[in-house]
Amino acid sequence: MKVSVLDTSGNKVEEIDLPGVFATPLREDVIKKAVLAEQSWRRQAYGADPMAGMRSSAHYHGKRDYRYSMMNKEMARMARIHGTGYLSWRARVVPQAVKGRKAHPPKASKNWAHKINKKEFLLALKSALAATTKLDLVRGRGHRLSDREMPIILDDSFKSLKKTKEVKELLVKLGLADELKRNAKKKIRAGRGKTRGRKYKKKKGILIVVAEEFKAVKNIPGADVCLVENLTPEILAPGTVPGRLTIFTKSAIQKIGELYG
Repeated sequence: MKVSVLDTSGNKVEEIDLPGVFATPLREDVIKKAVLAEQSWRRQAYGADPMAGMRSSAHYHGKRDYRYSMMNKEMARMARIHGTGYLSWRARVVPQAVKGRKAHPPKASKNWAHKINKKEFLLALKSALAATTKLDLVRGRGHRLSDREMPIILDDSFKSLKKTKEVKELLVKLGLADELKRNAKKKIRAGRGKTRGRKYKKKKGILIVVAEEFKAVKNIPGADVCLVENLTPEILAPGTVPGRLTIFTKSAIQKIGELYG
């Protein structure tokens, strides 16, 4: 499949062949599985203190033939504090008692990580890469762009851009002005998360895939830059939805061909 390579003015410079990986069939089920697995690897373990509710002198008084037995005293036979004063015979420790332990608390030892086969993960990555070439899938994610050839490939003069302003001007020349406006908006999250450091929700916008470090995209809302070797299904299909609007450099396309065929 032949695709156009554009310069930093948005003009066609040449045509190149896309690597075979971009012909991988769409597998939304595998992409979803891989993205959820990636998200699970970042999940932080949490749990209750194993001794919570157990730090008490309360003990069981229910056995027979025992000086302080609770038999025939019309009391539930559960761990109680032994002694005098206002806490005498107060139930503790057991889950149904005031200040008792929890019956089934969350445990910090639980492993949240999902397993996924290496070949399955690689298939998800290849399928998500191929999805970036389909205009209907890109629009289906909510990206705003006119009818055009996909994917968008820039020649390596793109690396010469040093300022965010220059990159923005290039994106406007590529017909992505509406996409930049879409990503500039942010909404206030509904619910409790507003007070927990995640007040605003922002949209995932343009992804720029490069073969070498590139920093001039840092301050464009919603835009990300990724090296070819760091690509993952989640970066290419945020929220498990394939078809992220992606711009490749020519050298990145060549490197993808070397890595994935």
